[in-house]
Amino acid sequence: MSASMQRVEVITRAERRRRWSPEQKQAIVAESLAPGASATAVARKYDIGTGLLCTWRRAVLGHRVSETVHLAAVDVVGTVSRVDGRVVVPSSKAPGLIEIMLPGAVCVRVDAAVDERALNCVLHALRR
Repeated sequence: MSASMQRVEVITRAERRRRWSPEQKQAIVAESLAPGASATAVARKYDIGTGLLCTWRRAVLGHRVSETVHLAAVDVVGTVSRVDGRVVVPSSKAPGLIEIMLPGAVCVRVDAAVDERALNCVLHALRR
């Protein structure tokens, strides 16, 4: 009779659903919005999903999210295109070449290895 009995293992774990106070949510959102912070890393730190963090961010920031977003028109260049009447042919020597055409016939070209901080400084200086 003991040969016919099977062993059953029951695995129990704590409940995954937690309750976060509004203050805790605001602190987590603030941490995720800090300069240089990664939302994914913050979500992992608190063992929450990135979707939940995004929902909290929208709830905390409300309408202010749309005020911080700036969109720009982008043309994806295949082989040849016209920009401001000029023909632009991407160079095969520089993979990841990005050409930024600004008002006033200002053109900034960078490749994939550009230093982000330096480019940001140049673009801010050109905006003035």
